[in-house]
Amino acid sequence: MIRHPVPPPHATTLSAAGTHLSFLLHVLLRIFLFGDLNMRGRQREQNHTPYKRASSRDRLNAQDKEDGLGGNPGHVQIDIGKGSGNPPWIRSLPHVIVAALSSFLFGYHLGVVNDTLETISVDLNFHGDTMAEGLVVSTCLGGAFLGSTVSGWIADGIGRRRSFQLCAIPLIIGASLSATADGLGSMLFGRFLVGAAMGVSPPVAALYITEVSPAFVRGTYGSFTQIATCLGLIASFFIGIPAKDVPRWWRVCFWVSTVPAALLALLMEFCAESPHWLLKRGRSAEAEAEFAKLLGALHVKASMSELSKTDRGDEVDGVKLSELFYGRHFRVVFIGSALLALQQLSGINAVFYFSSTVFRSAGVPSDIANMSVGVVNLSGSIVAMILMDKLGRRGLLLGSFMGMALSMAMQAAAGSSSVAGSLVVYLSVGGVLLFVLSFAMGVGPVPGLLLSEIFPGRIRAKAMAICMAVHWVINFFVGLLFLRMLEQLGPLILYTVFASFCLVGFFFVRNNVVETKGKSLQEIELALLPAQLS
Repeated sequence: MIRHPVPPPHATTLSAAGTHLSFLLHVLLRIFLFGDLNMRGRQREQNHTPYKRASSRDRLNAQDKEDGLGGNPGHVQIDIGKGSGNPPWIRSLPHVIVAALSSFLFGYHLGVVNDTLETISVDLNFHGDTMAEGLVVSTCLGGAFLGSTVSGWIADGIGRRRSFQLCAIPLIIGASLSATADGLGSMLFGRFLVGAAMGVSPPVAALYITEVSPAFVRGTYGSFTQIATCLGLIASFFIGIPAKDVPRWWRVCFWVSTVPAALLALLMEFCAESPHWLLKRGRSAEAEAEFAKLLGALHVKASMSELSKTDRGDEVDGVKLSELFYGRHFRVVFIGSALLALQQLSGINAVFYFSSTVFRSAGVPSDIANMSVGVVNLSGSIVAMILMDKLGRRGLLLGSFMGMALSMAMQAAAGSSSVAGSLVVYLSVGGVLLFVLSFAMGVGPVPGLLLSEIFPGRIRAKAMAICMAVHWVINFFVGLLFLRMLEQLGPLILYTVFASFCLVGFFFVRNNVVETKGKSLQEIELALLPAQLS
């Protein structure tokens, strides 16, 4: 983190002028190389949040003063990213990339049936049966819901690393069953197994990446999951292109997914376990060894000291569901669940489902439409990765919800009777692309990262499981009811409803979400729930 430099006192001597010039050159070089100079005198966030106590802001401001972000204006300090203040980011990067393989598989299996469903239905003799075709998709979602409900207990029971390896087993078996299916039953069973793994892997990936990443790049690394998901979707589109022309190509599409799943299981064997989980299990020596692997030996003592303030081994089995549903942690769990619910109620999946129809009405082939949406989604995710640790989580969420509301308003206008001609096409296609871009820049990648940051370590895995279960339930019903609501309400009313949910999300974030960028997980926990350790 870089402190805002205060100009040195006015001096008339040559040495003072030289010192001043040297200092300015240093600052300009930092701006040129890194593009981000965090000013010490910047305005602090003044938003009131209902889930932090009255002393929370004082704690955050006090920590800012300790970090050099406030206090004596005469104090000048520059802290370079890889200098004495922060551990080398490169050490944890390979571990994060391996964990992101699970997100790649998540995206791949979401998109693998898009271009292959028609040929699958023909080969397995259920062509024209819309219920059976719907089950091929919804069975995966049902498995994901069930997997998400137990993900927290799995992650806390066997650890983050073993959870990834456990997920790889149904991913491989399920994909193999689907690839060799000779009837609807075996296809559905394979999709259910894959879905169960998909329900476990996203919250575990968010937990793992949050807990192994240094604070100053945690937002950037947290964006890797969204980027990997986009790459998985794009890969499924590319691999599925020959499905309409090459007989039984859909079997190849399923077989391909077993390769990254096997790599995930194999490479995770060489990755570090979460030191947070190890310390909660009372395995402090192993936690120190993993910190050395992730951060370097110089940062082990400080990291262990800070982690010990909140993560205590005697509390690992002390989390009761009553604490999460109506106990002292209810408010943060409610905020996390509401964020993920608003993410789905914004209409993102409806836009994905309906985008091909919108593009087709504009004369764009479905293959190009899918790739266009995928590229825009990936581009927005990359922008979010760059800005996550600069603008912060809260700023990206606010801008994202507002952009999504505007783009939904464009699509609602396109569905009204007062708009006609080519303007309808421009508003529809532009609205879809702007919506996907806005989503990918904030509402897509931020909630998973933010939730794993604001939940105390003692409840983090189980609270994530509850929130992800809410996510999958809303996801299922939006997908189930969208077309019927579109027929009964029409695009004007339906897209207006989605735009309203986006505006609700904007005000919800503004009133309830605090900024967490640059803070360690322990700083966030102590600030938001100061009574946690009392």
